[in-house]
Amino acid sequence: MITSIPSPDRAVWYLGPLPLRAYAFAIIIGVLIAWKIGERRYARKGGDPEVVTDAAGWMVLFAIIGARLYHVFTTPEPYFGPNGDLLQILRVWEGGLGIWGGVLGGVVGAWIALKRRGLRLGPFADAAAPGVLAAQAVGRLGNYFNQELYGRPTDLPWALEIDPEHLVAGYPEGTTFHPTFLYEMICSIIGVFLLLFLERRFRLRAGQTFWAYVAIYTAARLWIENLRIDTAHTIAGLRLNVWTSIIVFTLALVMLYLRGKKVAADPTVDSIALPDPQSGPDSPNSSDTLDKEEAASERSAGQHPPQRPSSAASPDVPGA
Repeated sequence: MITSIPSPDRAVWYLGPLPLRAYAFAIIIGVLIAWKIGERRYARKGGDPEVVTDAAGWMVLFAIIGARLYHVFTTPEPYFGPNGDLLQILRVWEGGLGIWGGVLGGVVGAWIALKRRGLRLGPFADAAAPGVLAAQAVGRLGNYFNQELYGRPTDLPWALEIDPEHLVAGYPEGTTFHPTFLYEMICSIIGVFLLLFLERRFRLRAGQTFWAYVAIYTAARLWIENLRIDTAHTIAGLRLNVWTSIIVFTLALVMLYLRGKKVAADPTVDSIALPDPQSGPDSPNSSDTLDKEEAASERSAGQHPPQRPSSAASPDVPGA
């Protein structure tokens, strides 16, 4: 009978002098999953799958930078404290990535990549959201191998064993803990299916699926954060990440409402491409200008203006 979950005996394997870290593998596998899911979903929306490949590079770079910066500035003591080491900031492979900074950084990276191609962020973010949540589930395996970010002591059958060198100060050897990495994995996997259900049931689009993902994840994170016992700054008795979850969850609900109103007022906001600034009312090719030219031609030549083809005869436009 299982009475606890054993911790792995190692988190690093060596191929000659080359270290192979479980934490890095978890992140890489997660990125690949998010990329393939996002590629297929974006193609179904009418987008070019190559856009996902291009954006993925930008997203990974900015996500790692954002995740590390969030961790460093919310847990500054190991880096800026009396015994801190600034060079530790660069040792990302040892853990210490904040998901909040990672998501924000990834969004910035995607925005840059899409802006360069004249494409909207909303449909891309909707396509990527389920894959990102699945990637987060896989990424939590890295915390398991690093024996970090576990919860309060417990004697439940699925309690997690922690080696003495990874114990939070004050807990005796042999204590078992809530496996918060496992809780977050399960919540994220359930969240993927819930997100897909909500998307189909309520026809979420134009960024709504992304904000639904944010709401689902932060709701689960509120519970998980309150279980954790690792060192963290507190405000009014609550961990900083609890406050972050509350604020971001509220923001997600507001954005879901606002995006819904935007879609109702202008369905074109879900189109893949950004509006062409050359097609505005002041453009030489605008319909107002054509009408004036046709009227002038009629007056000078005494002829009726040419008939335009009916919109019903025009070919379908993807994303319209």
